[in-house]
Amino acid sequence: MSITEHELKIKLEDVKDPDIGEDIISLGLVNDVAIDDETARISLALNAPYAPSEMELGNRIREVCDEVGLEADLRAHVGQEHGFDEEVLPRVRNVIAVASGKGGVGKTTVAANLAAGLEKRGAMVGILDADIHGPNVPRILPVESDPGVTPSEDIVPPRSDGVRVISMGFMMEEEDDPAILRGPMVNKFMLKFLEGVEWGRLDYLIVDLPPGTGDATLNLLQSMPVTGAVVVTTPQEMALDDTRKGIQMFNKHDTPVLGVVENMSSFICPSCGDQHGLFGTGGADTIVDKYEVPLLGRVPIHPDFGADGTNGALVKDEDSQVQETLADLVAEISDRVGETNRRTVAEHMGGDPDNKLPTETED
Repeated sequence: MSITEHELKIKLEDVKDPDIGEDIISLGLVNDVAIDDETARISLALNAPYAPSEMELGNRIREVCDEVGLEADLRAHVGQEHGFDEEVLPRVRNVIAVASGKGGVGKTTVAANLAAGLEKRGAMVGILDADIHGPNVPRILPVESDPGVTPSEDIVPPRSDGVRVISMGFMMEEEDDPAILRGPMVNKFMLKFLEGVEWGRLDYLIVDLPPGTGDATLNLLQSMPVTGAVVVTTPQEMALDDTRKGIQMFNKHDTPVLGVVENMSSFICPSCGDQHGLFGTGGADTIVDKYEVPLLGRVPIHPDFGADGTNGALVKDEDSQVQETLADLVAEISDRVGETNRRTVAEHMGGDPDNKLPTETED
């Protein structure tokens, strides 16, 4: 059975975005369709590699092509024509900022496990330890070598099991030296991390922001194209108060909040498996309800997070009680990245992310 590009586009109107609910044609997610020798070459405005929702979209498109006797050759492309900045970090698809309103809530633990989890799914991942006064990422993601330097004096990030790592900790002569820096020096280091690092091609760059809403955080938000922010809190009221401030900061800077992670949500007894709410329960629900942001997940307190400080807080044991929780968290965050990007494309291309526009399309 022969089919034209126009007819295939009409067929693709049956493919619905799993998060937005509209079809991929009216949302503007199909850049181009070409048919050659029973192969449908389809360019899609998708930008969250290995996100479950976008993999589901790809599988559904392949099914439609198979139904009309075509093999699907899918390519992903987004650029300036879709409203994306290609000037800063042009080889980085997505920048995910991991933030907290205060220190001590496990922000770096979440950031490091997110980076490792995305890399485990198959993505190319880097992590920028921008917590300039407390650079702890190298403790959780021990690197395999020292940073390198290119002939143009750009820094080459070392790797930790595939994740490319840059940290202020690499600049210290001794691991326990304090980072005593005033505002101008902080800005100088941040600029170097943004413009002077040879990241290569990345699907995701995780940025572990300093806690709070200070100058370093604001400068980073103004300097890099942040896809979205993950805000980490605990159930304690003091942490929740500071989390509210953090969300308001992101809103003022038009940075999408991907959602909230409630860390230390409960204690899982390693012997009996019972859970205990040491710091209260359901605290993040008040944030989610007030600001209408997703609850990305609840992460428990568990010895597998390296509470003794000897093995870091990266959970590698497949049999760990918290491994499934972390895997679900990584999948949820990548899905929210994908949804955010697809809504950006739809808004820029005249699509309908809020189901308000007609679905009729022209070839």
